[in-house]
Amino acid sequence: MNFAGVLDACGIAMCLARTPWNQRIGSSCVGWNVVFLLALVMGSQAALSAPIEHTRDGLDVVKHNISDKKAVLVDVREKDEWSEGHLKGAVLVPLSVLEGGKSRGKIAEALPKDKIIYCHCKSGRRALKAARVLQEYGYDVRPLAAGYKDLLKAGFTPDQE
Repeated sequence: MNFAGVLDACGIAMCLARTPWNQRIGSSCVGWNVVFLLALVMGSQAALSAPIEHTRDGLDVVKHNISDKKAVLVDVREKDEWSEGHLKGAVLVPLSVLEGGKSRGKIAEALPKDKIIYCHCKSGRRALKAARVLQEYGYDVRPLAAGYKDLLKAGFTPDQE
């Protein structure tokens, strides 16, 4: 995460805190500056902790975006689950790899930043966790609520490797 803005605001607030509360800086009271900075910091923290939700893109839209090469389907299940069956054209990026943080370069090689990333798992929970990590890496990520079996039922093609 990029906390530079929050840290800058905290640094300014600390400098202002050294000024007596009844002293004016320019034409504004220090107290109002501190109130403004606290609101800024609180707003920044709220934005950083905003919950990620499943995409509202319908599965037909997802299929269309993938077939038009506007999006990539990422399977965030583990390797053993992938081996039991996966979707045609999907890219395997296990959640454990994403959360490990050591493969950022490999992920950048595997996933284009100029496309939508739809991630899926078995039931949708890991897709949300993976989406948070991929979002921090700068991707337009849209986690699917539908799991692997749901996607098969919706007409996604299994890979017959």
